[in-house]
Amino acid sequence: MGRGLNKVMIIGNLGRDPEMRYTPSGRPVTSFSVVTSRSWVSAEGERREEFEWFNVVAWGNLAEICKSHLKKDQQVYIEGRLQTRGWEDEEGKRHYRTELVANEMIVLGDRRIPGSEYSQEDEEDQPDDSNYAF
Repeated sequence: MGRGLNKVMIIGNLGRDPEMRYTPSGRPVTSFSVVTSRSWVSAEGERREEFEWFNVVAWGNLAEICKSHLKKDQQVYIEGRLQTRGWEDEEGKRHYRTELVANEMIVLGDRRIPGSEYSQEDEEDQPDDSNYAF
């Protein structure tokens, strides 16, 4: 099997303030949602707009940066990879959630913040306790 590629880049606005928690081993993880939009003109000449929501997760140092620098409605560039994880609820029903695991974040639309470009350092890619729950 050849090497694959899983890379996602989005620009959008935060749908809520970031929430930061710690895994059982003490590693910070921050989650937030980002909405992107695209617009086009239909064949009938009507202007249309479509929105897509992304669940974003940041780990380690980048998690702490996202928590301290991002707020609801702020425009942001996120680069990372898609990951789907599954879990069972109390009734034994299986659930799945696809998330954008961030490795780079750039704050947009706020030029007052110097050095507003942040990257995930080369730490372990995914912690042992990856089955966290939000």
